[in-house]
Amino acid sequence: MAPTKVVRKSTEEEVAVALAAYISQQSTKHIADHGSFSVVLSGGTLIDTLRNILLFVFNFRKLVEPPYLSSIDWSKWLIFFLDERVVPLDDPDSNYKLAYDGFLSKVPIPESNIYPIKEGLSLEESAEEYEQRLKDLVANKKLRTSSITGFAKFDLMLLGMGPDGHVASLFCWHFQRFEKEKWVTFITDSPKPPPKRITFTFPLINSASEIAMVITGEEVADALKLAMGKYANYCYPLPVQKVSPEGELTWFLDNAGPSRLPCCIL
Repeated sequence: MAPTKVVRKSTEEEVAVALAAYISQQSTKHIADHGSFSVVLSGGTLIDTLRNILLFVFNFRKLVEPPYLSSIDWSKWLIFFLDERVVPLDDPDSNYKLAYDGFLSKVPIPESNIYPIKEGLSLEESAEEYEQRLKDLVANKKLRTSSITGFAKFDLMLLGMGPDGHVASLFCWHFQRFEKEKWVTFITDSPKPPPKRITFTFPLINSASEIAMVITGEEVADALKLAMGKYANYCYPLPVQKVSPEGELTWFLDNAGPSRLPCCIL
């Protein structure tokens, strides 16, 4: 079980402030360790929180001024996507478009360091192509390898959770949540459109060095209580309960979630 911390703040804006400081620290640490910072983004409300980072903390309009010029080296960031709707990259449903419009277009990460899905492929081909691209990056030493699993080892994954407790596109009733061999798989029947998606599997997710679970809003409070409350081990586990990185798991919560959690509160 990964070491776990909980960062609780009063509002989503305060969560964004704490998350920004955390991401900045992780960036500095990993770039110093091995010269790059591989980050995995999920879609949905997490991008809205990242957009709040822009507004409340980093103030990217003044990125060329101290302290950010020296503290964040965006040129060393590598951006990947935890799951993706298999639609054109300019489609409003695309996680890439959501991330680009709300976050990536506002920071100087080289376009060559951003890895969206390849357009024009079938659903199965999209999953296979993305997995092979990750394996090629591992072979070329652009991504590290987990000594435990042999899967790619990302520095930081930024995850959200759905109201039903799912993460990525790994839902409670889908057999893909039990996948052990594949790095990337696909689903044809997401309960929220569009139905066709590719997604990282849990072995790849849990090979990460660090994972930040960013969960805000009342709509996810019940699932959060099931996942982290005192009866968490009495029920069939939600997908979110399978998240256990090789390094540390940090939960970023606002006060919409349950107040009594079995972890240290920072």
